[in-house]
Amino acid sequence: MNDETKTQINAKYERKLMHGERFWPDSIYKDVIVALGLFLLLVLLATFVGVHDSPKADPSDSSYIPRPEWYFMFLFKFLALYGQIPLLGKVEWIATVLIPGIAIGILTLLPFIDRSPHRYYAKRALPLAIMTIMVLGMVLLTMLADIPTVATDGSTLIGLLQSIAGLVVPGLAYIAFVGMAYLLKENAVRAIIWTTGIASALMIGFTAAAMLLYQPPAVEVVEVPTGLADQISAGQDLYSIHCVECHGDDGKVEEISGVEGLEGKMISIINSNDVLYTVNDASMAEIIAYGRPDSGMNPFGKAYNPEGLSRSEIDYIVTFMRYSWDDRFEAPYIPPLYPELADGEVPTYSVHIQPIVKRYCISCHRPGKDSNNYFMDSYANILTSGDNAEMNVVAGDMNSYLIETIQHQAILDESGSEIIGVMPPTRQLKQDIIDVFILWVMNGMPE
Repeated sequence: MNDETKTQINAKYERKLMHGERFWPDSIYKDVIVALGLFLLLVLLATFVGVHDSPKADPSDSSYIPRPEWYFMFLFKFLALYGQIPLLGKVEWIATVLIPGIAIGILTLLPFIDRSPHRYYAKRALPLAIMTIMVLGMVLLTMLADIPTVATDGSTLIGLLQSIAGLVVPGLAYIAFVGMAYLLKENAVRAIIWTTGIASALMIGFTAAAMLLYQPPAVEVVEVPTGLADQISAGQDLYSIHCVECHGDDGKVEEISGVEGLEGKMISIINSNDVLYTVNDASMAEIIAYGRPDSGMNPFGKAYNPEGLSRSEIDYIVTFMRYSWDDRFEAPYIPPLYPELADGEVPTYSVHIQPIVKRYCISCHRPGKDSNNYFMDSYANILTSGDNAEMNVVAGDMNSYLIETIQHQAILDESGSEIIGVMPPTRQLKQDIIDVFILWVMNGMPE
């Protein structure tokens, strides 16, 4: 910078200073207005968008794959793509420390590196081009973060497209920018602009191709109970599946019956004040998670049972037990298990039968349980599974085994020996539930 340019800049600075604004109150006032706007934006987001419902974190769940927050997803993807480079893929510190450190260092030192007094964009083509490619690369890598580098069928084409878009094209563009700036000097502006446009188009094009080729796997949507009533209902369903076989639906069982290997086993009555008053929620959750081997209770937590319950599911069971049996807690209004039938209405499987089965039947009638191979975990299995499939459920037949057993009429063979016992074995269903089953079978078992 020559003396004449310095004089012009100093004179311009003095003129601006004379007609400029004061730090107090002018600049402070603007800062307060911007801060207030951001605060109101956060309030609106918290009020109308809120936090995404998700289960509680479970450290014992080894199937969970941790992922960074969205503002680090570009670096997460950069590391994944960098790992695809032969030989360098194992040296993770280069991608996680060295390259980001160099980028941050360059940004920090940029005021000292680029000391040009010019503000016109044509005079600042190099830094603007570098920043354009850098910001575009961060955006595109964030968009690609949920796409794996290897397809489910083993194809690496998607990973190759992502590497070209996120690593190859930006790297070549940076090299080209620096070469043009130092070789072409004053004539580099047009070349840098064209290179920026071409590189940006290639990055967007390869990114779009990778996103179009990717076929995401089907994801099971899990509804997370939010309100207390929903958590109690979820806990009751889980209790019915995993606990009722030993403890009974009311938690009053003291001697186990009907469970192979545990016949005659004496256990604590879990709905008694001796248990509910002396065992807090955390201890109760630990008992469910880690089990009671001396009492024949297997662990239900994922730490010892990969197919077990998550921490949230265990908490729902504890909540159900607490609000159902502990007289110190008052349960909120809980919607009925199934909608009340109107006059002449025919019950259906999805609306009426499925929630009843989940609550009262599936604890025994599911794969892995000794139930004459009669499974009730799906509509098709209810109609077609079992050793006596042709008689279990027969449309319009009151002698269907299902109808007879839920009315506590055991199925006997010709010699009078019991083939199928009453269902459920330890209790009888309420009459309104039995009536729903009868109406469903007599009207052809609509799904």
